[in-house]
Amino acid sequence: MSVPAFGLGTFRLQGQVVIDSVSTALELGYRVIDTAQIYENEADVGQAIAASGIPREELFITSKIWVANFAKERLIDSLKESLQKLQTDYLDLTLIHWPSPDDQVPVEEFMTALLEAKRLGLTRQIGISNFTIDLMKQAIAAVGADNIATHQIELHPYLQNRKVAGFAQSQGIHITSYMTLAYGEVLKDPLIQQIAERLHATPAQITLAWAMQSGYAVIPSSTKRANLQSNLGATTMTLSDADMAQIATLDRGHRLTSPKGIAPDWD
Repeated sequence: MSVPAFGLGTFRLQGQVVIDSVSTALELGYRVIDTAQIYENEADVGQAIAASGIPREELFITSKIWVANFAKERLIDSLKESLQKLQTDYLDLTLIHWPSPDDQVPVEEFMTALLEAKRLGLTRQIGISNFTIDLMKQAIAAVGADNIATHQIELHPYLQNRKVAGFAQSQGIHITSYMTLAYGEVLKDPLIQQIAERLHATPAQITLAWAMQSGYAVIPSSTKRANLQSNLGATTMTLSDADMAQIATLDRGHRLTSPKGIAPDWD
């Protein structure tokens, strides 16, 4: 099993907006959908998937366990609730969304419970999200690096997260980049725009191609058909070594997501 390089994110999208986004994406050929318990859109995503008529085995569905459901007596039940909302018997990938605030639930407890969910067939693969190197080490100690399919982190040209990504990769743990377009900030970057112009591409395509060429999976979201279609074009683009090296210089440690009371002390 592996994590596909390109998919659709659904963060901040709810109701008819997310139904339309997922429906359009599936129609355009997307087959990877990323959601989470805390997005409160799993039922909407499930509705769009069911209505698409696409066979389940052709899809790759990811969701994430919220911090309130980390206790071992709660985690599996909460995952079963997610499955009901998503109208599926299993997830392809289930992630721990954030570390437990103040270590209220030990890493070993929730990782072991998540591994049990995998053994029960509720999820094909498991992984983590928003972990520091120390927390990754604890997760590896709990379930083994082989059982951690991916680590999903904020990663874009302005926050290249090299320490965390490097450690994960040294352990054979794949990286999924979220917020790859930095809420659109990097699309205005003169360097990205210059490369895009030269290659007759959009800044979004260049940024997504950069992440995938770096070895990361990406899950951009959009509510516009034209953007969903255009983003797909990134999967067939190749940037030169010079382009990749230039984009590497944009790193400035510019973090956009760090919720108070939940975010760890970042590396």
